[in-house]
Amino acid sequence: MSKEFKQYKQMAAEQAMDFIESGMVVGLGSGSTALCALEGIAAKLHAGELKDIVGIPCSRFIQREAVKLGVPLTTLDDHPAIDLTIDGADEVDPQLNLIKGGGGALLWEKIIAQVSRREIIIVDERKLSPMLGTLWAVPIEVIPLGWQTHVEYLETLGAEVERRSGEKGTAYRTDEGNFILDCKFGPINDLNLLDRRLKQRAGIVEHGIFLDLATDVIVAGGDGVRHIHASSTKRRGE
Repeated sequence: MSKEFKQYKQMAAEQAMDFIESGMVVGLGSGSTALCALEGIAAKLHAGELKDIVGIPCSRFIQREAVKLGVPLTTLDDHPAIDLTIDGADEVDPQLNLIKGGGGALLWEKIIAQVSRREIIIVDERKLSPMLGTLWAVPIEVIPLGWQTHVEYLETLGAEVERRSGEKGTAYRTDEGNFILDCKFGPINDLNLLDRRLKQRAGIVEHGIFLDLATDVIVAGGDGVRHIHASSTKRRGE
């Protein structure tokens, strides 16, 4: 990644920090962009600018990083409602629907997004897309049992499917021990239909299409930082 785009990620993360207040329960997103926000939270805690913050991590990697940085952690069992989550995304459409899961944490990320009062997504301008699937494959988490049968099913839906590889050519495993199938659908005309078809398949644990979950998207690029609020996008349950 170029130094320029690293700077954009940092810019987006810094603006997202403005929404965090002392006493909040904060969802700690996974991925390199969200890690910038975690580092910012740690710095503000150590400087005394924030107090009584507790975080809920979206991956075991972020959990370890939070411990290293001295950010207090809690669990969803103890705090089932999250004030605010800051996370990244792989692709964002004009309605603020997302593709997530490039880092493999899509299941935890979606669980946390669904119980967050505010879901702030921070991205650089390359992640904006006219239609989901244009730029990124859809990660789909499946249990290892019978995973090849899902490949055949996903191909009937129009996907080119590849099982994600981990270290030394072994299958990549999620934090829950599952596989990820990266599915290239191309531009997806009907996100809700695909969502339903994936949910009805036993063995598919979760997919990386996040519908109506982002409340805010902060985009950094060559023209600076802009904040897009989903005021015209109806969230589920509202």
